[in-house]
Amino acid sequence: MELIFEIRDAEEGGFYARALGHSIFTQGETWDELRGNLLEAVSLHFDDATTRPRLVQMHYVKDELIPLEAA
Repeated sequence: MELIFEIRDAEEGGFYARALGHSIFTQGETWDELRGNLLEAVSLHFDDATTRPRLVQMHYVKDELIPLEAA
């Protein structure tokens, strides 16, 4: 099983992550801190090794709004 996390920039700085299809949320000031917090959150959520995902995908999403001038 693979678990996918959507990663976004936090307004106050750093990153926040949420698992798709599960109630797992975490954050971190740096990418490395986020990665460590994410692995810890997954371990706590799936306390049974037989149900724990074998892979975790960190999917970084960056929203950008581009204004278009009226023609």
